[in-house]
This record gives sequence, C-alpha cells and structure tokens, in this order.
Amino acid sequence: MWRSRCGPLGVTAGFTGRCRRHSGTSSPPTRTRAEKDRRRREREELIFNREVQHPGMKWTEKQKRTYTGSTLPGEKKDTTSVPFPQSYSPEYVESGWYQWWEKEGFFTPEYHNKLPHAASRTFSLCIPPPNVTGTLHLGHALTVAIQDSLARWRRMLGCKVLWVPGCDHAGIATQSVVERRLLREHGKHRQDYGREEFLREVWKWKNEKGDEIYHQLRKLGASLDWSRACFTMDEGFSRAVTEAFVRLCDSGLIYRSEALVNWSCALGSAISDVEVEMKQLTGRTLLSVPGYEKRIEFGTMVTFAYPLEGVEGEVSVSTTRPETILGDVAIAVHPEDPRYKDLHGRACRHPFTERLLPIIADALVDKELGTGAVKVTPAHDHTDFLLSQRHSLPHLTVIGGDGHMTSLCGQWLEGVRRFDARERVMEALMEKKMFRGRRDHPMSLPVCSRSGDVIEPLLRKQWFVRCGEMAGKAIQAVDDGELEIIPSFYTKTWRNWLSNISDWCISRQLWWGHQIPAYRVSLPNSKNNQEEELWTWGRTEEEARQRAVTKFKTLPSDITLSQDTDVLDTWFSSGLFPFAMLGWPRKTPDLAQFYPNTILETGSDLIFFWVARMVMLGTELTGQLPFKQVLLHSLVRDKHGRKMSKSLGNVIDPLDVISGVSLERLQEKVKEGNLDPRETTVAMEAQRKDFPKGIPECGADAMRFALCSHKIHGEDINLSVSQVLSCRHFCNKMWQTVKFTLGALENSGSPLGTTAEISPLSSIDRWICSQLYSTVLQCERGFENYELHSVTSTLQSFWVHSLCDVYLECVKPVLAAGNGAEDGEVQRARQILFHCVSVSLALLSPFMPYLTEELWQRLQPHGGTADPSTSLCVQGYPQSSQLAHLHFPQEEAEFPLVQEVARVTRSLRAQCHMTRERPDLWVVCTPTQAKTLLRFAPAVNTLARISNLHLHYPDDGENSPHVPSAPRPPKGCAVGVVNHSCQLHLDVQTQSHFMDKQKDAISKRREKVVCTLQQLHAQTRTPKYQEKVPERVRKETENRISAMQQELKNLEDQLQALDRGGNRGP
Repeated sequence: MWRSRCGPLGVTAGFTGRCRRHSGTSSPPTRTRAEKDRRRREREELIFNREVQHPGMKWTEKQKRTYTGSTLPGEKKDTTSVPFPQSYSPEYVESGWYQWWEKEGFFTPEYHNKLPHAASRTFSLCIPPPNVTGTLHLGHALTVAIQDSLARWRRMLGCKVLWVPGCDHAGIATQSVVERRLLREHGKHRQDYGREEFLREVWKWKNEKGDEIYHQLRKLGASLDWSRACFTMDEGFSRAVTEAFVRLCDSGLIYRSEALVNWSCALGSAISDVEVEMKQLTGRTLLSVPGYEKRIEFGTMVTFAYPLEGVEGEVSVSTTRPETILGDVAIAVHPEDPRYKDLHGRACRHPFTERLLPIIADALVDKELGTGAVKVTPAHDHTDFLLSQRHSLPHLTVIGGDGHMTSLCGQWLEGVRRFDARERVMEALMEKKMFRGRRDHPMSLPVCSRSGDVIEPLLRKQWFVRCGEMAGKAIQAVDDGELEIIPSFYTKTWRNWLSNISDWCISRQLWWGHQIPAYRVSLPNSKNNQEEELWTWGRTEEEARQRAVTKFKTLPSDITLSQDTDVLDTWFSSGLFPFAMLGWPRKTPDLAQFYPNTILETGSDLIFFWVARMVMLGTELTGQLPFKQVLLHSLVRDKHGRKMSKSLGNVIDPLDVISGVSLERLQEKVKEGNLDPRETTVAMEAQRKDFPKGIPECGADAMRFALCSHKIHGEDINLSVSQVLSCRHFCNKMWQTVKFTLGALENSGSPLGTTAEISPLSSIDRWICSQLYSTVLQCERGFENYELHSVTSTLQSFWVHSLCDVYLECVKPVLAAGNGAEDGEVQRARQILFHCVSVSLALLSPFMPYLTEELWQRLQPHGGTADPSTSLCVQGYPQSSQLAHLHFPQEEAEFPLVQEVARVTRSLRAQCHMTRERPDLWVVCTPTQAKTLLRFAPAVNTLARISNLHLHYPDDGENSPHVPSAPRPPKGCAVGVVNHSCQLHLDVQTQSHFMDKQKDAISKRREKVVCTLQQLHAQTRTPKYQEKVPERVRKETENRISAMQQELKNLEDQLQALDRGGNRGP
C-alpha cells in the first residue's frame, strides 16, 4: 500500500487523448503536458551536459570500524571498557543498540509506567503499512524519520506512546511476484495449482521474504512497538475487514453494479487508480506490451469516415484506439458546432456491422479538437459511458478481460488480440476506402504499474462503496475544526476532491487478498440468471445463509451459496488500519486507550488514496474520526527535481545511503529494472555523474537528520546524497566534541551535579548557558508546530557555531594544565561543558538515536545522575522551564558584537597573511560597546587571536567603562569596519605597504558586489517574477540582496577609514 508517487489521481478523468473536453474531474493539472515534457527534456539535457565532478560529493573512503565488544545480541552495548575510537564510524556506532532497545521494551507503551517523568497523556499513530513485497526508498525513509522523531520526542516528554508497525498484503504486487517465481522455478501458472494450493505458495513466500521490510525499518532506527506488529492478512485483521464489509452492506453503503473499471489484461483484474501510471507520449512511440513479441505503436491519431445514412456525405472522426471501432454506438458533436448543425438527429452506417450510429449533440465534445466529431464507445471509455447514460445508448463490449476481441466483433476478429486487431481494422478501413489519415498525437497512456500492461477500461459487475454521504462528513469534519490538516492549504484540495468523488470500486479479480464475504444465491425453480443476480453476505457462510433465508423467504435447504471469487481492493483493508490494528471490532484495551489516534503523518500524495478513505471508513464504522490531525509532508525528488520512480531508475535505497554502495552495484540495479531503454540510459548517466565513486557510507543518523532538515510542508524536497554526507560530517563533529569533553572530564574528581545546580559567573559561561536555554525553547516551539527543519537547524547551529566555534575555544585555555586558573573556574567550565553536551545529545536524540545513545552512555558516568541500566531514549526531554535560571538576555544581546569583532579581525589577519602572529588590536567604539568588549575581553582575545585588546572611546561620564580609554590607534594599521560606530585597527607594523594593498583589494571586492547586486535586482524585475518564482527562491534572493547591501556599506566605510589614514577614530 505504501507508495510514493505524484501526478494525477488516476485514469477515470479521461483516456488516451480523446478529442473532447472532460467534465467531472477532480482538479485541473498544475502544468500542461507540453510544459511537463519541456521540463523533462531540460532535466535530461542537464544530466548529459553536466560535468562529472561537483563539490558536494567529493569524498574519500573512510576506514570502517566494527564494534568488537563481547556484547551478545539484546544485551547493552559495552561503552566503558571498549576504547573510544578516534573518529566517527556509522557501522561501529549503530551496532548493537537496536536489539537492546527492543529487548528492554523501551518502545512499548507498557514501559511508560517505569518512567519517573511519566505524564498522563497518550500519543498514538500508525505507520503507513508498506507492501510486503516492497523495499523502502528515500520517500519512505522521510516518513519514518518524521514519525520516529515525533514518537521519540513524545516518549521523552513522558507520554504513553504507541507507534504500531504494519505490513500490507499488497494483493496485486504479491500475487505477481509469486506467479513469476512459480513460472520461473517450476514452469507453472497459478491456474495449474488451483486457488488453495496457490495461496499456500503465497504464504510460504511471505513467511520466507515478508520480513525484509521490517529489517529495513529497524535499520533506520524506527522506535516501533514490534509486539503489536500486524499484517493485513492476519486472522484478527481479516476479521475486521469482513466486519467492515458486512456493516457497510447492511447500511447500504456497499452495492453491486456494472460500471467501467481500470482493467489490466495481463493481471486479469481491475486495479485501483494508484496502480495506474500515466505515461506521457509526445508522438508516435513504440512500446513493449506484455504478451506481444513486437513493440506496439502508440501516440498516433487515426482519422476515418463514417458514411451518412440516407444522404450523400460522411462524418470524419478521430481515435487513438481503432480496435474499439466495433464497439461504437453513436457519433457525438458539440451542439453549437456549425459544421454539424444540419446533422443533428441523423445517423451513420457502421461499415463493419451495418449498425446505425445516431449523431448526438452534447457539450462534452470539444469542437476545437480534431474534426469536432468523436466516436462513442460506452463499454471502453469513461466519458463515452457518461454520454451513454445521458442519451440511453447501448453498451457493446468488444474487448474481453483476457485482452482478446469478443464475438460481437464478428468471426474475422473474434479471439484476436486487441493490438493485433488494431492492425486488421486499419487494413479493413483502407480496403473500404474510409481511411482519412494518421498523425502524431501527444497523449497520456495509462499503464499498469505492476505488469506494464496498457490499461483497458472495461465494463464489469463489481462491488462499489457509495462515497457521497461519507465524503460530506469528511468535508464537514475539516470545516468544523474537528480534523486538522497540516499544512492548511491542503484543506482546499481535500474539499475539492471529496466534493467530486466517485463511488469506489473495491472488487479485484485476484486470489491473494480478502475474499469478498458475499455469496451468490441460487434458488430452485427461480429465474436466477446472469442478468438477475441474487446476493447475500455475512461474517460466515452460515450467517449469509440465514440472511438469505430471511431475505428471500425460503428454507435453508433450498439455498445454494457460492462465495464471490473476487477479493477486496487492498486500499479497503488499509483504510481500516488506525482501528483494526488496535483490535477492532473487539473492544480491546488498546482500542479504548489509543483510538482515535493522535495524528496521522504521511506523504501528501496519499491524501486521497489512503487518508480520505481512512476518515470516511473510520467515521462510519467507529462513530469517531480515526485521528485528530493529519500531517502531510512533501514528496522527495532527486537532485534534478525528478520524482523518484522505479520507471525512471532514480530510486535510492536508504540502506545504500546508510551502508554505502559502489557505482557498479547502483548500475546493476538499474539494469535489473524493466526500464525503457531511453530511461535506462538517462538513469545510468545520472548515476555516473552524481556518484562517480558510488555512495559513501553515511549512516542512519546522518540520513534521518538530513531528511528532517528540509522544510517538509510546501514544495517538494530535492534531496541529494551530498546533503546526507554533510550531515555525516556533523556527526563526526559531535564525536570529536564528546571526545574532547571526555578528556576534559577525565581528572575531574568533584561531582558535576544537575542543570539546576549550574551557576555561571563569567560572561562567556553565562552566554553559552543562555544559548542552551534559547536552543531548548526553539526546539519546543519547532516540535509543537511540526517544523522539524527549524529544530534540526537550531540544534546544528548551537552545536557547531556556539558550542564548538566559540565556547570550546574559549574554555580551552581555562582547562589547559598549568594555566594558573582557579580550581573553581576550571570545575565550573567542566560542569557547563558537560551539561551543554549532555543536554544537546538529549535534544538531538529523536533525530539521531544511535549516535546520541553511544555518546550519552559514554558521558553519563561523569554525571553520576542517570540510571546506568537505562537508555537516553527514555530520559526526559529537556524543557525550557527547567533551564529558566540559565537565561541571560543581556549576554545574548551583547555577544553578537563580540562575534563580529572576532570575524572582522580574522578577516584582516587573513588579508595581511598573519597566520601565527598575535598582534594587538585597537577598537574605536562607543562607551557602551567598550563595556561589552571589556566584559568579554578573554573571549575576544581568544576568538580574534590577538595579544592585547585596546579600547578607544569618548568619555561619556557614568556610561563609560571603569577602565580608562586607550590612546588612539597608531599609524599604519589595517582597518576594518564592524558597523558605523565601531572600527578595528590591527597593528601590522611589519606590513608597511599593506594599506595600499588593502585599498586595492577592498575596491575590487566592492566592484564585484555592485555587479552582483545589479544582477540580482535585474532578476527581481523580470516579468511575472512574483507569479513564476517559488516563494522560497524569492526569499533566498531577498536575503542575499540584503546581505550584499550590508557588505557594500561596510566596504565603503572601510575605504573611507583608510582614506583618512587609518590613524584617527570617528
């Protein structure tokens, strides 16, 4: 069931480019077919024309380290006696932890009772059940990363969390896989086995191969409660499916009727819209079709003439499917088309059947396309079927379920395969001199994603779910605020689609699946025939018999029952998942405690196929909405913006990103897929240029963090492996930070206490503590608003820029041996460093469970407060209320000046090529700025790498610092500008000609900035810039313009200061 796709809902809106205007569609496509084709060609050209090397993916093979401890599977990993490796290795870190987590039951709601911080709140959700035949790709990995982050966060907050894993039986996919296997290994078709024996073979395959998807989920670190894992064909779940069908039948919401369905001749079954892929053709194209030796032509429009009956003349019509001519029952024209005004009510004579074809007028016809007249084939086209209902036209089925022509076609075509019949019809039209031409015709060809077969709309008696009333309730739930859809802009999509919903065909002509609990009733001496069917239903055959006795008022012995051989659509069982997984229809404790679910999180492409159906079925069957919120994330695309699809060969296996893979193996996978030769070439070329050395080992933590770092609400995510690799570098940064911290704590004899006991004294200590508080606060807000990208950005920024770039550098001199620092100062530095790292690991735990667990376990012996037998994943999540005493807004407000002084000073040092020297620095500033720099003087000296800091400021009485102002800067200094009131003068006495060189360098840089600004402004003034350019890109451009303008101002200030000789203050 779990699919990740994009595009139109299905084929029911129209078929193969017929020359008409369709009505009743859900919503118009966002882009025209021509635009889509143009974008596809541009992306392919970019792939072929791009250079092989690109900066993001330059990497060298890292040494893989394997955990060599004696820990048995399920035991806690040894982090005390095993030496701390020199560098981060994903394979080493991710070894052993998951088995221990699972064995200890940390992911079960029952563990909630052991939590000291347990809260009286529940949090429940279900994973979109992946197909039992499938393997995960990065779209699935995004879903897992988001859901697991939310589940782990709630668990650490003390909620009783239930996250249920499940697997979908995937009727069509599984049956196809097993059929191919039996044919390959034994040379037999399923019909050779019989239904019961074939189903035993399917169960055998499922028991052998069906757990692979669960292995992948564990590899990703998903904190699922495996004790409650459910499979949609399990006995309990099957009981729920039967109950749902019977209840819906009893309430009149399921009925049996004849209607057009998407039919795969190769599978011999109707298929759902989601299993139909629309193949875009730009014109004449030869495609492989199952069962045909030679390729079949598509993408052409054939025009032929029907002679008018009773008068001279003809009506020319066009079609992309000439084989359906034998099923034509009318010709349709637009009522206002002047070319056919005189023909309304007349008829044409069918050249092959001699049948009269009435000419009907209907506004559905698009008079601007083709000849303006279209053939009407109700039994093989969705719009034609609608026309037949409006005009009481007959339905003639000329193509059977096996893809062969029926007896209605006459002996010359009966039994002929449909595309062979196409050629015969064309030859016959030419012989009768009725052929009028053939031309290329861009079109959308519906193809079965499971078999590769071309979809045939066929008229079949099937079971349908009546959706109108349930859809109305689903709309009302959103309008009334009972169901929240996030992001909110999807509510319009929700309303539009459900307002135009069609009834749902739930019959599938398969053997694998839930056999429909409906029974054909045969009565003695009755007129029970194909035209007049008698049906009943029941939870068991005996119940169905009793229902039939009551319904048909007869004796049980007079009734013969035959169960429908069809099975239910897989989406029907998937739609029951939120409550069936909890034991429904039985009144279980889980159902009472965790239903409705707290939230549903899934891809935005499933809003119709799965989400809407869950809401409709859940509300109808349980009387409650199945969840309170729906969180929809964007789709993952490749770095070129193409959707990830097996048909494009650009799907990336998450396990390949986690463990690494060679280019050769990537290309083997493409060759193993049944791709179009053109797509194979494009896919392999993209791999060769994107991954010239393969994909490096990045680890699950880096991949999860990278996925959650994207804004998931809005535009699709163009993910490149280089972004994941960058997150692996961040993992190594964390590793080295903890390694340094452990070294600093090695000889610490005094206890480090809790965060409540922290009492920072120095300005830099107060600043880092306040930064930690602000980070926790931002994480709370980000999680509450489901803005995970802001949480990951905040955490990475704190760790890299605040903790590593600033605080570690500032405390290194304090911690260094023999530096003369007081013992109290050293101990405070150790305490603050320990808690900054420890709290940060807890904050990162929902995103990086493996790495944070490994590092936290090594760090905790120095803290002495945590239970050594427990895990980080069940510790309390840091709360801003617990750290409120560490909030120092003054230090936070002042420190940006310190950072900017350090940055400009380092820039001046680089310009002067002063790598080792530690010169003096004069700062010409206001008294207020001088006070700030004085308070942070040790930090300025360390971060700017200077020997002495001299502050020159005008005397402002009481507002002046307690230290007298330094003399003016000496001549010959390098000058830098922090802002309009703060200038830096770096002593470069040994660089006598530096000032002239600095002016030249600044002038050249100014020219480049001016040129760039002009280009950016020109971009923003292009026609329809606001409409065409995505909001995210516009925002990035605005930010860049603002930054460049600020840089230009600073450059001009520097030039003015240098012109004044660089020896006088402002």
